[in-house]
Amino acid sequence: MSSTLILIGLGLGAAGYAGRYLLRNRALLKKATEVLPGEVFSKYPRGGFEQKMSKSEAAKILGVPYNAKPDRIKDAHKRIMIVNHPDRGGSPYLATKINEAKDLLDK
Repeated sequence: MSSTLILIGLGLGAAGYAGRYLLRNRALLKKATEVLPGEVFSKYPRGGFEQKMSKSEAAKILGVPYNAKPDRIKDAHKRIMIVNHPDRGGSPYLATKINEAKDLLDK
């Protein structure tokens, strides 16, 4: 019983210190959260997929140059599909787009 009360007291104390820290540093935290989203996602293209896939978009999906050699395209496709395969919890839509990108660049 007494150990439960001690744990509750420690939890309340930790929550109090965390709240105090957040209140004292809220201006700094606000500035950091305004800058963060732009920096984190700036290297990724905005928007969704194009209606009809272009060679440029296919190359971006596979992470290869649009004029890459077939063996490099095959290696990139295999690497990405291992991570995104629907049988391993990946998205069927993304797997379709990855396969479409490979087919377009193989032509």
